[in-house]
Amino acid sequence: MEVTLLLLQQLSVYLVITYLLSKTPLFMPLIFISGRNSHRIACYILFSSFCILGTYFSLSIENALANTRAIGAVMGGLLGGPLVGLAVGLTGGIHRYSMGGFTDVACMISTTTEGLIGGLLHLYYLRKGRIEQIFRPMIALGITLFAEIVQMLIILAVAEPFDKAWLLVQSIALPMIIANSLGAALFMSIIQDKKAIFEKNYNAFSTTALRIAQRAVGVFKHGFNAKSCQKIADIIYQETAVGAVSITDKEKILAFVGVGQDHHLCGTVISSAYTLQAIEQGEIMYVDGYSTSYQCSLNDGCKLGSVLVIPLLEADGRVFGTVKLYEPKQKLFSTLNRSLGEGLAKLISNQILLGRYIQQKNLINQSEIRLLQAQVNPHFLFNTLNTISAVTRKDPQKARELIQHLSHFFRSNLKQNIEQVTVKEELEHVHSYLEIELARFADRLTVTEEIDERLLSLKIPTFTLQPLIENAIKHGTSTLIGQGKLNIKGYFLEQSKETLVVLEVIDNAGNYREPSSSTGLGLQIVDKRIKNQYGQQYGLVMTCEANQYCKATITLPLHSRQEA
Repeated sequence: MEVTLLLLQQLSVYLVITYLLSKTPLFMPLIFISGRNSHRIACYILFSSFCILGTYFSLSIENALANTRAIGAVMGGLLGGPLVGLAVGLTGGIHRYSMGGFTDVACMISTTTEGLIGGLLHLYYLRKGRIEQIFRPMIALGITLFAEIVQMLIILAVAEPFDKAWLLVQSIALPMIIANSLGAALFMSIIQDKKAIFEKNYNAFSTTALRIAQRAVGVFKHGFNAKSCQKIADIIYQETAVGAVSITDKEKILAFVGVGQDHHLCGTVISSAYTLQAIEQGEIMYVDGYSTSYQCSLNDGCKLGSVLVIPLLEADGRVFGTVKLYEPKQKLFSTLNRSLGEGLAKLISNQILLGRYIQQKNLINQSEIRLLQAQVNPHFLFNTLNTISAVTRKDPQKARELIQHLSHFFRSNLKQNIEQVTVKEELEHVHSYLEIELARFADRLTVTEEIDERLLSLKIPTFTLQPLIENAIKHGTSTLIGQGKLNIKGYFLEQSKETLVVLEVIDNAGNYREPSSSTGLGLQIVDKRIKNQYGQQYGLVMTCEANQYCKATITLPLHSRQEA
């Protein structure tokens, strides 16, 4: 009984050291199971130290040592795996052997075996997919109890003389089994608590960050301005429950919400030295109000007592603003909010850069539409006016109709600043164009349509069909001496994984040639816009058989952004 109490007393010191270590980064690798070498090395160093420490804390009995060395060996194998357990046990065993005594060889063998036993149980749970079982204190208690029984058997089998070994086992078996099994369970309990705290904080951090990210999507699509910044500041304030949130550019406050919003007014020029320093140096500034005093630069009576200033960075690292989190004087910054604040700055920076990208993309799309319009207008207008001039004397009514079609065509052009229109609207635009071309070529051009009515309500990029039809007439049917034929088709094509929308423009000239960088620009823009919007597997494909036909085929996905 006395030996048991003495071992438990030694164990208390052992566990106090363990608890203190749990507050340091050295303990972090123990709360995860990983096959990485860094994790194994950390487990080896830590548990080898515990193994050696357990030997130094031992009690001398019958020229042998009653100790808590088994805790380090078994836990090393349990958390690090067979190789780590074997290495920890061998290190602890060699250290014990160096101290001599008639049980030195037996203890070296048994300590190595205990580490291997812990490692084999680790491997068993790993293969069963039940790795979380390793962190159960009762599992640690059970496997250490078993390992200690094995140790006693090894002492009886190896130590000489046997009579002396038997007396020793009678004296130390029960105390060591109790102390080491209980110690392993308490050790694992400390690890389990540390793991639970970490996971709780991590989950809280992840949940908050995810909610903010979800709510922030698209806020900056119209740019980094006071309106968008105020929305983001409100979101951060609601989700983090800090005292106040502010967002600035490099010169003034763009948004503020929370304690002190009566004097931290939007549009106010930045006067805080810490904010200016964060902007100038591009570094995070944390003023806790204790080690570094904090005083609001706008109002001496401000209730804010600490601030975290995080710079917002461009893609090239240049600062374009800051996000600031405040806490009132009676409240300290939590570690969670400090870490979250740094993550939020990256999130906001990325959202702003994404918003700028979307704006630039929209400008490019509008430019491409304008370019398609510019391609159509000059020569088409010239040809149309010539046609109307020729028709006016012979058929004034026809001339009036052509002028109406021309008016409708250009009115549609002016309206088509949006990125998408329905197939029906695109066809109406095309019809105005074709009526004029039919009048121009008289009986030399025939146009037929085969459009599935279900396609009419679907949306496609603006100016998808018109450039194809213009190309077919300008470079195809207009060059023929005989009858020109133009066929416009629209149908669904079922594939194994999806349904495609197919639009085709077919002429009977067969004059198509691969465009150079200076020609075929309209077709290239049509193809590029479809690929950018739907994916590289879609777009425009030209097929041609000389003097027979030329077919322009557009493929789009049915279920994509048709509703946009």
